[in-house]
Amino acid sequence: MPDTSRYSAHIGYLFNELPLQSRIEAARAAGFAAVEHPAPYSVPAVTMAALLRDAGLPYVQFGLRSGNAARGEKGIAIFPDRRDEFRANLAEGLDYAEAIGVRMLHAMAGVLPEAERKPEHRACYLENLRLAAEEAESRGIRIIVEAMSPAAVPDYFLPTAASAREAIAEAGHPNLGLLLDVFHTVAAGDDPITAIHASREMIAHVHIADHPGRHEPGSGKIDYDAVRSALADIGYAGFIGCEYVPAGATADGLSWMPGRP
Repeated sequence: MPDTSRYSAHIGYLFNELPLQSRIEAARAAGFAAVEHPAPYSVPAVTMAALLRDAGLPYVQFGLRSGNAARGEKGIAIFPDRRDEFRANLAEGLDYAEAIGVRMLHAMAGVLPEAERKPEHRACYLENLRLAAEEAESRGIRIIVEAMSPAAVPDYFLPTAASAREAIAEAGHPNLGLLLDVFHTVAAGDDPITAIHASREMIAHVHIADHPGRHEPGSGKIDYDAVRSALADIGYAGFIGCEYVPAGATADGLSWMPGRP
C-alpha cells in the first residue's frame, strides 16, 4: 500500500549535530512534517513559536520536566513527596505547550526498583495522571503515557505497553492517551503488531526506531511495512515520531523515508 504516514523528527535524537534551535529548519529541509523534543524549556516559548512558524512545522509533543537526569530520573509522578513539584511542572508545561501550539504532553512516571514499590506510589501516579488530564483538557491538550523497556530504562514504572494501557484504564480519564513506542515494545519482548491492535482505542502518538541498535528503520529486525499496515488498519492518522539514534549524520540515513532516493 502507498505510505501516507506523516513523520515527526524527534530532534533530541535527530540533527543533534546542530544547535537545538537549528534542528527545526533542518527537519523541514529533510522532509519531515513535524518536530518533537522532550525538553524544549531551554528555548523561550516565544522564540520556539517563531522558529516553528518560520519553518511551517507543528511541534507534536514534549514532556513535563522529569527530574534530575544526572541521577537517572525519568519522571516524578509516582513519588508522593514530590506532588508539589509535579504540579508546578504541570503548570509550566501547560503554559509552554499552549504558547507554541502543542496538543500533547507526556507525564513520565518515574524510575523505582520493583522491591521498593508500595501501593502509594501507584496511587500517587494515578492521582497525578487524573489531575494532569483534567487541567490539560480545559486547554485542548492531551496527556500521554509511554512505557519504557527494562533493557533501555531499567526499573521504569511502566515497562510494557500493556502496563501503560492498564494505568490509563485505571486512571479512567478520557483525556489520557498512549504513546506507543515500537522500539520499546520489541525490546520488552512483545510483538509490535499485537500491541498496536491491542492499543487501538488508546493510541495518541507513535514512536519508531529499529531493534536492536535503536537506529533507522530498516537497520534491524522490525518489519516496518507491517507496522505501517497495522497502524493503517486501526485508523491511526497521527504523526509517527522518529526517535532513533542515527547511525551516522542524520541526513545520510533518511533513505528509509518513502519518496526519498
